Amino acid sequence: MSKLPPPPEAPDDAAARRALRPVICYPTETLPRPDLGAYHDARRGAEKTGEVLIAPREAECFTVQAGHFFRISSVGGPQVGDLNLWNPRDMPERFYSGKTRALHGSHVTTGDRLWSAFPVLRPMATIVEDTLGWYGIDEWGGAVHDVIGTRCDPYTGRLLSGGDYHHCCHSNLTRALARHLDIPAREAEPHVHDVLNVFMCTGFTRDTGQYFMKASPVRPGDYLEFFAEIDLLGALSACPGGDCGAAHSSDAAECHPLLVETFAPLAPPHGWTPPEPNDYDRSHGM
Repeated sequence: MSKLPPPPEAPDDAAARRALRPVICYPTETLPRPDLGAYHDARRGAEKTGEVLIAPREAECFTVQAGHFFRISSVGGPQVGDLNLWNPRDMPERFYSGKTRALHGSHVTTGDRLWSAFPVLRPMATIVEDTLGWYGIDEWGGAVHDVIGTRCDPYTGRLLSGGDYHHCCHSNLTRALARHLDIPAREAEPHVHDVLNVFMCTGFTRDTGQYFMKASPVRPGDYLEFFAEIDLLGALSACPGGDCGAAHSSDAAECHPLLVETFAPLAPPHGWTPPEPNDYDRSHGM
């Protein structure tokens, strides 16, 4: 195998080029803000309507009505989860991790929203409570609840190891959605998309820019709670990496279940209405 050529020498003005100040790509000063006070008022009187327990290295689907709440909790031990969301009446409207990242940053917390795909581009869910909100950004650049990772999958596993592992999050989500919709796995798989990595602690290395994971700070009793802005079909995978402190896509890590609970408020939040689809006319200059 031939050696790669050495990198080019830095130009004389390299330091000046590096010193240019960054510019935020999407300033959010005009982005409508959720009224968290109204959401919290509605949540206080909410009644539990259901729960789904996700077994380790498996995934399950759940549904949430617009105007209701859902909570993802750690039970049994430190565990991360991979979350997909869809509009159940229009499956192409699904969670768009890339635009959520562009608007809110690489990791999300209380007050941030999960946005849907083009051409709808509206809030699907709003984070109303995060018991790991204290974590912030650690000395490695790691933070919790990322929208930068994709999901562990059998294709990358095959590429890197030559083996097959069917309890990775992509396959887990595929099986769960196929069961829920009563369709073959090959029909369900195209609907599975990039995830919110719930409870996962991740970042990028400073020297090589590689995506890293480290042991999640989540403990039993911690939770991430959302307000459903529209009717939702969700799927959550209890990742085979457990707390993702060592490895994933194998049976090596100790794994634990995750719990999804749904809650119905006695009345919707004051002043709340379901968000409308984006009003861009889709002419694209034609």
